[in-house]
Amino acid sequence: MTPPAAVSIRPATAKDASAVTKCLQLAFESHRGGYTPDAYRETALTPDLYRERLASMTILVAVADKNLVVGTLAFQVIAEGEGHLRGMAVLPAWQGTGVANELLAAAERKLRGGGCLHVSLDTTEPLTRAVRFYEKHGYRSTGRVTSFFGMAVFEYAKPLT
Repeated sequence: MTPPAAVSIRPATAKDASAVTKCLQLAFESHRGGYTPDAYRETALTPDLYRERLASMTILVAVADKNLVVGTLAFQVIAEGEGHLRGMAVLPAWQGTGVANELLAAAERKLRGGGCLHVSLDTTEPLTRAVRFYEKHGYRSTGRVTSFFGMAVFEYAKPLT
């Protein structure tokens, strides 16, 4: 599929709260039944949770014409040499257009520029398409499984060298 329009990637701001939460909610709605209520709320965010995430992580947005947020991805340095990704979402109409590729590449560049040698992310069982996407981009399962509001989350990692 060809993107309907070009996108630019920029850091999100407090003013993007409703657009980012709407993007997350629309992207994850089809998986809602596979999430516990608390896990879904933490994934799709509320405006208050968005502000908390913005205070602790860099949130990127993919923006199309007229400042329409069509995708988002958050990242942070969690330890010396280690970055972490969280909250990748692309509006359903924009999935498969390359927006996720651009967001991922931008986050990885920023982490690499911040001295990170590898990056990790956590994903849930319902997100099989996301797992395929990350594996296509060099992420591999670490075998680490933790709990996320009553759901199993699976860690994936990738070297950034």
